[in-house]
Amino acid sequence: MTSTEIVLLVVAIVVVLLIAAAVLAAARKKKRTQELRGTFGDEYDRTVETSDKRRDAERELGQRKQEHEKLDIRPLSSASRQRYLTAWDGVQSRFVDNPVLALSEADALLTQLLDERGFPTGDSRESERMLSVEHGRVLEGFRAGHAIEQANTSNQADTEQVRQGMLHFRQVFEELVSEDSGEPHPRDDRDLSDDTRHDGSRDDATSVRDQDRLR
Repeated sequence: MTSTEIVLLVVAIVVVLLIAAAVLAAARKKKRTQELRGTFGDEYDRTVETSDKRRDAERELGQRKQEHEKLDIRPLSSASRQRYLTAWDGVQSRFVDNPVLALSEADALLTQLLDERGFPTGDSRESERMLSVEHGRVLEGFRAGHAIEQANTSNQADTEQVRQGMLHFRQVFEELVSEDSGEPHPRDDRDLSDDTRHDGSRDDATSVRDQDRLR
């Protein structure tokens, strides 16, 4: 074999190796993207849309998974689950008379539940990031509920917004309180009255109707 043939053979081998490496890298990237989509669902698309590059978004989502793996996420004991269910029923009942206070109480109860389950609660943004790993289905509800609660705290939320905030929080609460319990939370379909004024007052007819509804 001449020196020229040897050089050509080496070049061919290098080219083949480079192509193989590129194919392997592309396959790994595709697999990683599929895994992240499978884990985060709609949150994957949202993160990509709000990032400059897909690579940056996938790095952020991968980091969330790593941080989530370090958390000590715990299921509730039967006693704790019942305690939270009872507390939530109380909050929802108080919504009838004082929706503003009830929404704040719902927010506080949900924060307590997150903490007991092992999620970070010091910052809502960090809570969102960790919830997104396994609870993407209720993530938008969590965000929307907190946004409404912030407006509620500064007296900038109307009655319908407060009602929607309660519904968002209820969705998150039901998922977190039921997980790993073996018993789904029996859905409470009582109305969150549209007739409740933002200051918590109601007319007599509404009061009677609400009392009948809660029996």
